Amino acid sequence: MLYRKLARTSKRSVNRGLETFWSLGFAALGRLRPPTAKRWSSKGGRRVLVVSPHPDDEAIGCGGTILLHRLAGDRLCIAIATDGRRSRALPDPAAMAAQRHREAQAAAKLLDVERLEWLGLPEGDCSPADIQQALQALLRSLRPELVYAPSRIDFHPEHFKVAHALALALAAERLTPTVRVYQIQVPLTAATSNLVADVSDVAARSEQVLAAYTSQQGTVNATLRLRRYAACLHGLRTHAEQFWEMTCSQYVALHSSSPQEWRGVFRGLRSFAATDLLAYLAGNAERERLRSCIGSA
Repeated sequence: MLYRKLARTSKRSVNRGLETFWSLGFAALGRLRPPTAKRWSSKGGRRVLVVSPHPDDEAIGCGGTILLHRLAGDRLCIAIATDGRRSRALPDPAAMAAQRHREAQAAAKLLDVERLEWLGLPEGDCSPADIQQALQALLRSLRPELVYAPSRIDFHPEHFKVAHALALALAAERLTPTVRVYQIQVPLTAATSNLVADVSDVAARSEQVLAAYTSQQGTVNATLRLRRYAACLHGLRTHAEQFWEMTCSQYVALHSSSPQEWRGVFRGLRSFAATDLLAYLAGNAERERLRSCIGSA
């Protein structure tokens, strides 16, 4: 027992040291090559939809920004596409799905969103067509002005599936919201991120939102490191969230092809910080290619 406690303490200390090292590097890079991303702002009163592949992706990708939207007076709906039943935190898939539904409800309450839409399709057993149909009905009723979305800068097959289905749903409904791609552990990097939100003022509340997902705590530390690195890079205070803002037609152009054609070259931050830099380097050529693709879209 004592040995395990000492080992955990040692690992946390090493992680903190590694994060400090990487943070110094991001801060230096930000001074040498200042990012050109614009700063997040909102005049309030906007209809905002957050599309989350799993219960917790919304908290990981844009939890702090959701809180900023609510403080600005925007109207928020979070749509959870799948039920997360394939998480290994519990052996029974049905029990896992029920647990994650409860966690999503707790997180939504902390986020103070007006509407949580639990689409709750069975993870791994639903088709893009199933997701598209559910999203189309939601888009038709909400008619959002702004959509926060997953993307192909990722490696998870369910994230790919939801991004693809969302693109098809947006095209079918002929809507034209602004789309903001968010990070789910995989950094967008300066190659694609063009918008940054300083979420330092809501960092404590955002951590409470992440903590509501009690079955998924293995992802929390990596999420917080990603935000702290972004703050260092952009010269902000403590925590920042990065986005790739684009037009609806650009998002559709990038994601309407079959996910089987997308290149699986990206890597996310892991629980141990030693390999964090690899997440920023892996797939950089593909990020650049995707950015150039929508430049001509």
